[in-house]
Amino acid sequence: MTASNELIKHREIRFCHLHPDPDQARSALLLLSDAEGIVDIKFGNELCLFISYDVRHLTMQAIENVLIRLGYHLDNRLLTRMKRALYTYSEETQRANIGCLDDKTDNTTMVFVKRYSNNYHGCRDKRPEHWRKYL
Repeated sequence: MTASNELIKHREIRFCHLHPDPDQARSALLLLSDAEGIVDIKFGNELCLFISYDVRHLTMQAIENVLIRLGYHLDNRLLTRMKRALYTYSEETQRANIGCLDDKTDNTTMVFVKRYSNNYHGCRDKRPEHWRKYL
């Protein structure tokens, strides 16, 4: 494997079946599809996503934190939690070894910004940029 292939991670995200939205994976796919660092994302079934991402831009822990903050319920069986801990440790170690410093600006914040900008709300100024300084 080349160095660039080692930086692309292929993971599986599993969701809990005890959630009001029976199709969490499809809605999470739509949410994450345009996030920075996501190379590929595929629908497995109603409770499973297959995701490929660049570890220089994104980690599995960051992806899961975004999903949890948005109200998705992830699978928390023992095997899944063990995999999660292994992924977190290995990705943090790999990022430290290649010099990716964790700055205070979280890449996952951009997912919220993009989602907010795509939602319809009354906080948008419909005027062109050059007209906004005039009242």
